[in-house]
Amino acid sequence: MWDTFIVNPMINALLWFYNLLGQNFILAIAALTILIRLVTLPLNMKQQRSMMRTQEIQPEINAIQKKYRDNPQKMQEEFRRIGYNPTDTLSGCLPTLLQFPILIGLYQAITTILGTTPQALFELVPRVYSAINVTQLIPVENKFAWLNLSQPDPFFILPLVVFGSMFIQQKLLTPTPPKGQTPQDNPAAGMSQSMMYTMPLMFGFFSLQFPSGLSIYFILANIIGIAQGLYMKRITDREKAERAARGETRPTIIEAEKATDKTAKSRASANGAGNGKSKPGATTSVPRRKKGSAKR
Repeated sequence: MWDTFIVNPMINALLWFYNLLGQNFILAIAALTILIRLVTLPLNMKQQRSMMRTQEIQPEINAIQKKYRDNPQKMQEEFRRIGYNPTDTLSGCLPTLLQFPILIGLYQAITTILGTTPQALFELVPRVYSAINVTQLIPVENKFAWLNLSQPDPFFILPLVVFGSMFIQQKLLTPTPPKGQTPQDNPAAGMSQSMMYTMPLMFGFFSLQFPSGLSIYFILANIIGIAQGLYMKRITDREKAERAARGETRPTIIEAEKATDKTAKSRASANGAGNGKSKPGATTSVPRRKKGSAKR
């Protein structure tokens, strides 16, 4: 099942792009990278907007958690009132988790296609769909500049570029927490800040051992992610400016509670006046007697 739905489609996509783009394997990897990013783009955009919205209403979330820590049902009701769903934090990790089967499948696809031994070619041919004439494409050209695309970069240049590009991407995609907020106040933001450093280090380390072709996929995917981050930042800044121009500032829960208490006091005063408790200096009106009524 893994080969049928993950590895084999990637092998055939790479070979199809390789044949279409003048038998240039770098261009084939670039085309497949763009295709994968387009497929996962809606999920990535949803994750980014969810993270930004959660960051914006985090003070309200903290206030609700402190006030209703002993009443989970009421806490969930208040979360729904402000439009927050705790499961969004878990779903936000889905695009990151989705990268791992893609990377494993692409690793196997590249090593299978670029294999030069008779055993590797024997394993490749049964995986190719009948629509692709594999005999005209093999052996696939695996040289690019100083690189052998089936082997790690001997000069460690690609791992450094992978680390740098992924760090920039993570920095753009990670919302900046408000000043004075600690990881204890916002565990989700603390985890995002931690991943901003751990993810680039992890993938940079992977690139020391993975084929150069996979490192090139990392770099191209990161460049697309950087463009996405810049676009999302521009959209977010524009939305904030538009809200500020309309004067639509969302109050925190604490401010809302103060406003509610003030309204309640005003209503209590009004009710008191209706019960005969008049304010000093106030005049009370006496109902007029109807004409023609009998005098006692």
